[in-house]
Amino acid sequence: MRYRFLFWAGLAAFLIDQISKYLVVHVMRVAEQPGGIDVLPPLVVFKYGENRGINFGLFQGNSEAARWVLIGISIAISLAVLIWLRRIAASKFMLICGGLLIGGALGNVVDRLLYGYVLDFLNMSCCGINNPFVFNLADVFIFAGALGLVLFDSKKAS
Repeated sequence: MRYRFLFWAGLAAFLIDQISKYLVVHVMRVAEQPGGIDVLPPLVVFKYGENRGINFGLFQGNSEAARWVLIGISIAISLAVLIWLRRIAASKFMLICGGLLIGGALGNVVDRLLYGYVLDFLNMSCCGINNPFVFNLADVFIFAGALGLVLFDSKKAS
């Protein structure tokens, strides 16, 4: 019964990620906009990106082998988090954070399966600093979920 928090957070993260990518990439056609789409410039701009590596384009690999290795790593991490959360006395908040991480990771896995790369569209710059990197909501969910798991680990709280 407690694990419904994990399930619903994961499903919500997955769906929000996939719907946002569909809307921005396929409906708004951000790839056809040379300068991107200003949302709250320069803080939030939609810019098209194809990420064949991990977050922020690190460890780019154009090979099919790299694609499948990254899919395997994402699935392995998701399973490890799921198993870990089932073995400990995870709080509801930890289960939600785990769901965010798993849902985000699986959102990026679906991209790699469908397109061969992860669709990215968010760019954030501020205060005269021009950030060249793009990311997506799955990356936000993965980061927030991992951070939450570290900060709110039930063993650390006691």
